[in-house]
Amino acid sequence: MMPVPMMMVPSAMFAPNVYGTVAMTGTTGLNATPNLTKAADKVNRELFVGNTPSDSSEALMVEFLNGAMQRIKLCDVGRKPIIKCRLSAKFAFIECETAEDANRALNLNGIPFMGMKLRVSRPSKYAGPNIPCKTWQELTGQHLVTPPIPENNTADDDKVNRELYVGNTTPSMTESSLSEFLGTTMKQVGLTTQPGNPIVSCQMNGKFAFVEFRSSAEASAALNLNNIPFMNSQLRVNRPSKYAGPVVASGNWDEVLSKFMARELQTPYVPQEPQIPFKAEESKPKETRIVMLKNMLTADDLESDED
Repeated sequence: MMPVPMMMVPSAMFAPNVYGTVAMTGTTGLNATPNLTKAADKVNRELFVGNTPSDSSEALMVEFLNGAMQRIKLCDVGRKPIIKCRLSAKFAFIECETAEDANRALNLNGIPFMGMKLRVSRPSKYAGPNIPCKTWQELTGQHLVTPPIPENNTADDDKVNRELYVGNTTPSMTESSLSEFLGTTMKQVGLTTQPGNPIVSCQMNGKFAFVEFRSSAEASAALNLNNIPFMNSQLRVNRPSKYAGPVVASGNWDEVLSKFMARELQTPYVPQEPQIPFKAEESKPKETRIVMLKNMLTADDLESDED
């Protein structure tokens, strides 16, 4: 039997990698370098967020924290380094796109969110190096001016004053999801004047929608949601073309988010229970009854050892 000749492989197809092993390279497209996958590296990209409010949502927390990182230049404008959130009763876990994003997000520790100060730290299973960081208060150290929020009007406002145009919507959005998102966001950053969802109706029409509010004051406050990100789109919120009322000063979502984080917006509406004044009652002597028992035992009975 003739021996089978061995195929000569050019040495350029083998090269040492960073792990000290040999990996195949070349034009074949094969790569045996043991790279860490995102799943294996998840512990380095994940952060624990404690002290979360009970009425928050995963989507709102992701948008809020991404907006905060953009605002103080912890990431590029328009980039969203936080990609996922798992929310529990009093805490959450957020997942960042890269380990470097997680290192920078540690500077969000102490950020105010819906009346609570979030505690941002490494999860207990993290075993990597200790990365120096600052608290939110140390990183910002300044306050912004709050834009005026109009006072509440009467309930019989004309519909045109209570209606807003919402542009840049996508086919994946529904009337209920858009109403729920905008209404919940307004409640959580304090742009409502009453409890409940301020949006009473929503009409979707392709790439835009018309949203009707229960009062003109809340419609004016909702103008501050302009450019808010929702489902991979930045919504344009403004007056409809038929509106002919006064121009009300408003900001955009980035400004509102910054002022809310600085605790300069009004707190969300919380109904207070009526206080009943305490009236001290005059002290009166209470009648009692005394029962007297006689002839139960005699002195002879006590001295006797018999039952």
